[in-house]
Amino acid sequence: MTTLKIAVPALPWADIANYLNALKSLGARGAVLYGIGDASDYDGLLLPGGWDADPALYGQKNHACEGVNRELDQLQMQALDAFVKAKKPVLGICRGLQMINIYFGGSLIQHISTANDHSRDPGVPEDKVHLTRALRGSYLDALYGDFFPTNSSHHQAIAELGEGLEAVQWAEDGVIEGIAHQTLPVWGVQWHPERMCFANAREDTVDGSRLIGMFLERCREN
Repeated sequence: MTTLKIAVPALPWADIANYLNALKSLGARGAVLYGIGDASDYDGLLLPGGWDADPALYGQKNHACEGVNRELDQLQMQALDAFVKAKKPVLGICRGLQMINIYFGGSLIQHISTANDHSRDPGVPEDKVHLTRALRGSYLDALYGDFFPTNSSHHQAIAELGEGLEAVQWAEDGVIEGIAHQTLPVWGVQWHPERMCFANAREDTVDGSRLIGMFLERCREN
């Protein structure tokens, strides 16, 4: 069986080892994309987490964004555009979910009022954990059931959903935690499955490898 090749667009200094390790553990190869590549060279696109996107991308001025990097925004937007147009599978994680929403014309809340429930505490390396609810019949419901705990490390969230996107998971405070495109093979979660599996597996969350494995299966089918 041919090894899947998954593009992971990131800048050279970014720490994306957890994503690459999770892909490798599931039998796929993560190929770090430092520049604009040809989507035909890859089986799928994984948009990793990271700092906040430039709010100018969704028509706002910056009043609460952290670590904005326009070079990274451009790299990931161009990669996303190439894979969407090629109708190849895309999985967005945390920032990746937000980039997908922006790409399809949606917007973000730059700092949610319940950020303390979702972001790490200062000086604490571990993610928060909270309960979530999945939409009945969604891919997340099929993987984990109606209610399940995930990790959490973010202070922003989706405000307006982009065109064609559907919310399929929510935190208890109503923050959107998972999305899917209605016609394209595009999925996103606000949490970090790569920090919930294999060497990073946790007893207080579900197994993140099941989500990444689903994505890879869709890549193989595609």
